[in-house]
Amino acid sequence: MRIVIAEDDPLLREGVALLLRAESLDVVATTDGPESFLAAVDAHEPDVAIVDVRMPPTHTDEGIKAAVEARNRRPGLAVLVLSAYVEQAFATELLSGGSDRLGYLLKERVGRVEQFLDALHRVAGGGTAIDPDVVTQLLTRTRPDSGLQRLTARERDVLALMAEGLGNTAIAERLFVTEGAVHKHIRNIFAKLDLPPTDRADRRVTAVLRYLDQTQQRG
Repeated sequence: MRIVIAEDDPLLREGVALLLRAESLDVVATTDGPESFLAAVDAHEPDVAIVDVRMPPTHTDEGIKAAVEARNRRPGLAVLVLSAYVEQAFATELLSGGSDRLGYLLKERVGRVEQFLDALHRVAGGGTAIDPDVVTQLLTRTRPDSGLQRLTARERDVLALMAEGLGNTAIAERLFVTEGAVHKHIRNIFAKLDLPPTDRADRRVTAVLRYLDQTQQRG
């Protein structure tokens, strides 16, 4: 796994690089800004990019824009975005083009090494990894008229874990229920959100993006 890191905080940047190299992962470049990050993507053709949301010169959304541009230049690039706190619009913007090979984590998660590495490998493997704290905050901001209001508390728990990128087996283990129960909850979620079976869309992704979109509209 070839990795490029884009983070303007030198301590965090080098700390993440050391952590990943200790895990025998190939960090091919570390950068401190969007332009040098994109140059590194072009030069090294990485499998995964770890990108800070806020980078120079304005420290607003440079990281998100650079991540989107990097995926345009290198289709299939896995991107794990790091943020100091929940930034709802950025999470929605990042996922609006689809959630395959994408992650959004709070920086504090880096210190929880096992969870951070799990998210990295999940994204590199083609999945999604959304920080559970991000999911929790987004779920609490849902509009009163959202279809999510039809979900039971347990169904909302399942949807939150789906948003984190967990599969049915992992969800069952986290909630201490059977996989059969998880399947039933997911069927109910799809029905209540009016998501019929289709070959053209992943209903799990659609369900997650729907509430992300609705919470953004409320903000």
